[in-house]
Formats: sequence, structure tokens, C-alpha cells
Amino acid sequence: MKQWICVLFICFSSFGWAQKNTRILFILDASNSMNVDWNNNQTRIIAAKEVLIQEVEKLRGIPNLEIALRVYGHQTPVTNTYQDCSDTKLEVPFGANTVDAIKSKVKSIQAKGCTPIARSLEAAAGDFPDTLARNFIILITDGLESCDNDPCIIARKLKDKGVKVTPFVIGLGMDLSYLDKFDCIGAYSDAESKESFKNVLSSIISKTLVNTTVQVNLNDITKKPLETNVTMFFYESGTSKLKYTFTHTLNRKNLPDTLVLDPDLKYDLVVNTLPRLEKKGIILQKHTHNTIVVDAPQGYLKFTASRNTQNPSFQMRVSLKDEGRTLHAQNLNSTQKYIVGTYDVEIFTLPRTYQRVEITQSKTTYIDVVPAGIFQYSVAKATVGQIFYERQTDQWEWVCNIDEGPLEGKWSLQPGNYKIVYREKDQKSSAYTKEKKFRIDSNKILSLNL
Repeated sequence: MKQWICVLFICFSSFGWAQKNTRILFILDASNSMNVDWNNNQTRIIAAKEVLIQEVEKLRGIPNLEIALRVYGHQTPVTNTYQDCSDTKLEVPFGANTVDAIKSKVKSIQAKGCTPIARSLEAAAGDFPDTLARNFIILITDGLESCDNDPCIIARKLKDKGVKVTPFVIGLGMDLSYLDKFDCIGAYSDAESKESFKNVLSSIISKTLVNTTVQVNLNDITKKPLETNVTMFFYESGTSKLKYTFTHTLNRKNLPDTLVLDPDLKYDLVVNTLPRLEKKGIILQKHTHNTIVVDAPQGYLKFTASRNTQNPSFQMRVSLKDEGRTLHAQNLNSTQKYIVGTYDVEIFTLPRTYQRVEITQSKTTYIDVVPAGIFQYSVAKATVGQIFYERQTDQWEWVCNIDEGPLEGKWSLQPGNYKIVYREKDQKSSAYTKEKKFRIDSNKILSLNL
């Protein structure tokens, strides 16, 4: 069964985006398959006509805009033995104030024929008076080519003639294998209902009219825009007024998605990587496609304790090299992306563990915590005291205090040399201070009777 798709072709010559005039040619599929019921008790042709009429009406009175209508499959009925592959016609040519003519023609169309997409595209190239304007083709169809011609070949021919074609495909319920049929022509958006189709089509038309589009290139270490899936904030420059929020996306061509921003504003961009990146004072060029470049090479840091038999649940504190401010508190058994560079890590073991790590492009750096050992003690009476760790020879670092209430205690300690300094709580002289040195080994238990 054919599916309903909409393709937007952006066609322009070397004169390109600098021109203010815009032309949009709508091509409507009126093939027999458009008479199939859709999911809201309407046939596809009725739903498509309603949406098209509504969107065309919105174009009334827009300056420097001309619209036209081509239809295929509406003149000759298709039969079991015959289909008219030449059934394509420019019904309303480009001109001023063609909204009423297009709406009237769309209302009268009956779906009956085949689907000559390739011949319609080839003929459409001649529908435009010249290449001096920004020329667009929007094709609304419910399926694939039904004649012998190949739309991909036609697309290549148009390019050979100096016409660049960049389409948007909006499809209802199309799977990836179906979308691949249009891979030679362009990019795709999916719609699951008539309403979503209307919204996407309206958005695409808006992009053609706004004339100012933006893509944000988050470059990797090789200056390729392959970093993605991070939130971006666009602020009015020099203020705290947040104007736009986007999750950065790569389209099906693996290129940064196209955004539409108000070109009359100056922007400060915040990219919420770790650490976050900022680009201030961005000025957009009107009536053109703008590219904002941010160097954002990233790699991964994975935090594990794979050899520890005690199922710990501690965190580690990550900061930029030689900067004390906490950048992120990362949980055990998690993986987090960071901008390429050098980081200091403080792991909340007992005692603290410190490391310096390098994050490299698209690679995973591992921090696997050395397994702790168990230290447990018992006392005859309530005892006060502290545990110290020998980080360097004869340099003792406080680890924790003994709980003076219970008569026994237990800690998970990193391997190394320790001593416990203590006295019974009810003894009022420092002379009763005692100490014991001990060593902790990974995944082993040490018990002391104090």
C-alpha cells in the first residue's frame, strides 16, 4: 500500500539566497490510490486538498512571493491494462495573486490516474520563469513512482542543468526501507496524522518564507560537525532573556538540523556540554542560510569498580585540570561525555582517591576503582578516636572518626597503611592515648580488638 508523503525541493542557482523573491510550485498527486480511506474517515485526496487549501490561503498577500500549481493523475483514469504516464499538467502558472485560482482548481480535482513523479519533476523545472528567485517545489504524494521513469535520474539531470535540489520529505507511516527510495533526492520528516502532516508542512513553508535559516555545527577534533544530542540555549545577546531552546540533532544525512531564528536579534549561544561552551554576539545574515560553528570535541569517561566485591555506591567529583570548582558529580557505573581535555577526579572512597585523566575524541577513558578492604574493630568500653591513612611516608591523613557510642565499628577502606588513634571515653588524661597501625588489602577483612 502506498503511503502519503510530502517532498519539498529547494531549487536555486548561483544567484542563490541573496534574492528576495520567492516562488513555490505545489505539485499535487491526484492518482487513483489517493482515494483510499485515511485514518480519520477521509480519503487521502480529500485530506490533502483540505490541508493544501488551508496552507495556500495563509500565503495570501505575502510580498515578493509567487505560487503555482501542477497536478498529475487527474486527467486519465487508470485501468488494469492502461496508465497514462504523461498525465501531468501545470494548472495554475506563476503570477501575482494566484491564491484564489489555486484554491478553486484544487477543489475541482478528482483523483483517478497513475503516479508519474519523475515526469512531473522534469516538467516542473520548466514551470519557473527564471532562476533569479528562490525557487521551491513542494510535492504532495501518497506513494512511489508508478511509471518507468526514475526520480533519482531526473534529480541528477536537474543538477546537471545547474539546478540544485534539496528536498524535505514528510511521510505518514513510512518505514526506513520506503524512505530509502527517496535517498537520492533528500531528507525526511515523519507525520503520524493529518494534523501532524499539516504542522510539518506549515513549518516547512515557513522556512521558505522566513529566508533566514541556521545550523549549528558542533565540530569534533577534526573540524567535522559530528557532535550532537546536547541542549542549546539562544539568549538575546547581553541579556538573560532565553529566546530559543533546542536539542541539537543530526538529520538522516548526518548533518546538523536546520533551525529558523528571528534574524532581527543578536544572540548569545550556550551549548550545554561538560563544561558548557558559549559563543556571544552572534549576528545572523538575513535572507541566507547561516552556519554557527562551535568547536565541541567530546569523549567519554566511564566510572566503575568492577573488581570490588562489596557493591559500593559512591560518586566521584570531576573538575577541569587545576580548577577547584566542581564540574560534575558522576555516579559509579555511569558513562558521561566531556569536552576533550584534562580533568582532575576526586573519588569519594575512604580515604579519597585522586586521579588526573585525559578525555580524547570519541574514545572512552576508564576509571576502575581499586577494590576496598574491610576494617572492623571492637572495644570493651565507649571509645573516642580517629583513623588515619599514610598517603606518603610518615604523612598521616585523617580518614574518619570512631563513633563513640557503639562498641564495634566497620568501614570500607582503600588498600594501604593506616593507624587508629584512640582512648576510652571516660579516661580524662591524654596519657591514656593509644594507637595501632594496620594494613588494608583489597577484598580482605581485617579485625582488631582494641
